[in-house]
Amino acid sequence: MVNEKNEKTSSLIDKQSEQDTRKIRINKVGVRDIQHPIEVMDKAKVRQNTIADLSISVDLPHHFKGTHMSRFVEVLNSHGSLIHVENMSEILTELRERLEAETAHIDFQFPYFIEKEAPVTGARGLMNYEVKFEAAANAERNSLRLSVTTPVTTLCPCSKAISARGAHNQRSYVTITVESDEVVWIEDLVAIAEESASCELFSLLKREDEKFVTEEAYDHPVFVEDLVRNVAMRCNADSRLKWYRIEADNMESIHNHSAFAVIENGKSTHIDIDL
Repeated sequence: MVNEKNEKTSSLIDKQSEQDTRKIRINKVGVRDIQHPIEVMDKAKVRQNTIADLSISVDLPHHFKGTHMSRFVEVLNSHGSLIHVENMSEILTELRERLEAETAHIDFQFPYFIEKEAPVTGARGLMNYEVKFEAAANAERNSLRLSVTTPVTTLCPCSKAISARGAHNQRSYVTITVESDEVVWIEDLVAIAEESASCELFSLLKREDEKFVTEEAYDHPVFVEDLVRNVAMRCNADSRLKWYRIEADNMESIHNHSAFAVIENGKSTHIDIDL
């Protein structure tokens, strides 16, 4: 029975490996929206378990009709029920070998939690941040980008200057993406973003804390342009960073649109493909 089953399987046509005559190379082909448990080490060197949304892809030479989609999942599962940020290189190498590709990409996007204390009462609560690792590898090199999105408060300098009572503020999102040959902790990028805004956010605030953060924001107004420049100054002072991109979005509270600003600096060595 087993031999008969193997014979039937081996006789199945492999359409993906057939020749394609159009001679057009595909930059990326793969699978996305895979949810998988991962393990991340935080700055306190305690491992944090979370769930990542994965995108895995390779390039496809012009002579192949298609790639073998099942192999992406096979490679992922071969590394166990929990995958680690540290073994991305192994996964990329195996993807290139199994799929006969020049370049492999794997992106992890996941929520990351940091316990914070309220500024006055010290009440503790968990804050969540969106984190993304973009890893890629070819025969020449491996590359890795880290992106962290941090929510903050910004208060409008113009509103403060022209208003007799109060000033409008909003929640803003700062995304810092970096490349480095050294370890850059997620907490480091969160701190840079929070220190550059009008005030940081907290998950739990008592009345004394709410008074503090309201007044703190009022005393430190920033435009979205100020926000990205403040972040850039701190990134420029960090010798670990070879390249960075800063994106800030203000969810305007008195407009039906958002305001944004972007700064990019340094020479990127990431294996990237613009699609």
